[in-house]
Amino acid sequence: SQKISHHGKRADSIVKGMLQHSRTSTGQKEPTDINALCDEYLRLAYHGMRAKDKSFNCEMKTEFDSSLPKINVVPQDIGRVILNLINNAFYACAERKNLEGFQNLQGLAPYLPTVTVNTENLGDKVEISVKDNGNGIPEKIKDKIFQPFFTTKPTGQGTGLGLSLSYDIIKAHGGEIKVRSLADSKNGYDGTEFIVTLPF
Repeated sequence: SQKISHHGKRADSIVKGMLQHSRTSTGQKEPTDINALCDEYLRLAYHGMRAKDKSFNCEMKTEFDSSLPKINVVPQDIGRVILNLINNAFYACAERKNLEGFQNLQGLAPYLPTVTVNTENLGDKVEISVKDNGNGIPEKIKDKIFQPFFTTKPTGQGTGLGLSLSYDIIKAHGGEIKVRSLADSKNGYDGTEFIVTLPF
């Protein structure tokens, strides 16, 4: 009965995710302060992680471009994208933290989980960057991460719909979302950066 309950909940979250996918946004576009949105969802994601795992700790860095004008977006939708990217970044750091014993055995510097959220005014568009110093994304799966149902998380921890939903939302706003790997051999990690660009 535990297995039935577990998979029932999993099916429920997948169906909810699929409904979010198929539902066209009813939200209205409105002038939105992207810096405030990023700041709000960074805190929300952190408290969410702490609620699930009291031992979770992460340094959070922000660099918000003060010259950013308000841009016309559906704030709930863009907020959902930012929240998803930051949640993924925290998850990657938590996974990396679990391997800290291995890192110490290798004689590397102690691992300090860090998530960085930056915004930049590019003249005709805004760039939002979410970086983590987690385990990184292997090259061979990088092409698959925006596909629906693709996930590297254990069963029951992810539906594989977060990034594909984020991709759809950003495309609907006329923007783009891409990913790049960050290698830092000195500190012994491969991080990840997600970059979202939205037109003014």
